[in-house]
Amino acid sequence: MEWIWILLAAVLAYGIGSISTAILVGKLLAGEDIRSHGSGNAGATNALRTYGKKAALLVLLGDVLKTVVAIGVAYLIRSLVKLDDALWAPMLYLATVGAVLGHNFPLYFQFRGGKGVLVSSVAILFTDWKIGLLVIVIALLVMVVWRYVSLGSVLGALSYVIFALLFHWGDWLLLIHAVVLSGLLIFMHRANIRRLIQGTENKLGQKK
Repeated sequence: MEWIWILLAAVLAYGIGSISTAILVGKLLAGEDIRSHGSGNAGATNALRTYGKKAALLVLLGDVLKTVVAIGVAYLIRSLVKLDDALWAPMLYLATVGAVLGHNFPLYFQFRGGKGVLVSSVAILFTDWKIGLLVIVIALLVMVVWRYVSLGSVLGALSYVIFALLFHWGDWLLLIHAVVLSGLLIFMHRANIRRLIQGTENKLGQKK
């Protein structure tokens, strides 16, 4: 019976994660779909390139907020149903994955969303805040030094797997969570990876 609550947390997280802040901001500011501009991605980086810093900040704050709410629902369900402690990790991990899947493949917007970088970062912070901070620092350093958002995102994702192996060896649920989240983020960046290899990827601050 308790697994029903775990599934419910994941489904609700997906539904909340499907609220695409970038698409809503684009429609509010310009009356158009951000996915018709720039990279076609519904995320903060494309919002920055398409609409500017204020729009990007709104998207960033909105994506952080929806992720916190999506994962917070799992905490609420745990408290209300007094979930067994042994089942909390599966609920948390599935809720975080649900939030990321909602952002990437939003139910309300033809399943075309963002790439899940910011949402994944928040999800990792909920899973292990120390590893989350390390992942974010690595990603930001790469972005600042080489000015490739995609490169920083991919290396940050890979570092999550490495840190999970280093600090949580034997915790197979967390290791699976790391592989799933990182694999999903890398998959969403497959076109960027091709452009990085070809030397045609846009740098931060460069217009599409």
